[in-house]
Amino acid sequence: MDQDRTFSEMLDLYQSQIWSAIGETFSMVGISLLAAVLFGLPLGTMLYLCKKGQLYENTYVAAVLNTLVNVIRSFPFLLLVVFLIPFTRLVVGTAIGTEAASVPLSIIAIAYYSRLVEQSLLDVPRGVVESAQSMGASRWQIIFKFLYVEARSGLVLGLTTSTISFISYSTVVGIVGGGGIGDFAIRYGYQRFETDVMVYMIILMIILVQAVQFVGSTIARVLDKR
Repeated sequence: MDQDRTFSEMLDLYQSQIWSAIGETFSMVGISLLAAVLFGLPLGTMLYLCKKGQLYENTYVAAVLNTLVNVIRSFPFLLLVVFLIPFTRLVVGTAIGTEAASVPLSIIAIAYYSRLVEQSLLDVPRGVVESAQSMGASRWQIIFKFLYVEARSGLVLGLTTSTISFISYSTVVGIVGGGGIGDFAIRYGYQRFETDVMVYMIILMIILVQAVQFVGSTIARVLDKR
């Protein structure tokens, strides 16, 4: 290992591999974010709506959904990846690679974001729902035109927090052949004893996380009506 190697020299040496790793990370995180929005948002909404005293109060459904989400979230992520290998093979035909890694990442994304959605909706004052009902709004109108509107800042912050977690999880799947920045850092940094490569990748991850947090916080602040 060359301890005196500069960042530009390292970039020249591994340029294609680094860009490939960044693309794989963006792909995994992007797919998991899409899953979180498409499935986690409705699931979190149902968790909220089925609670006692809410629009679709149903203790049985609430118990089932809560148990499902809690079970998924209680799995250490690496064990979840291994546990879901048969399911992953069924879905994408392989258990190795970026597409395969996106399956367990999407499942944990759905469970993770659904809880944040539920919390954001619980933070909406009860009076908002009561006012909507007094105006004759339907249940769907209450959800889309009142609850989501009032909770939009929290929903964005929740998605921001989720994105940062997904970036972290994406580095873990590199251990099982998922690719991405984490995989690059392990293969080219840790396994080859090139500490500088690993340090540069960590710095890259920190910059990426800071950028996501800044963008998410800015959007949430703009959407916040309070």
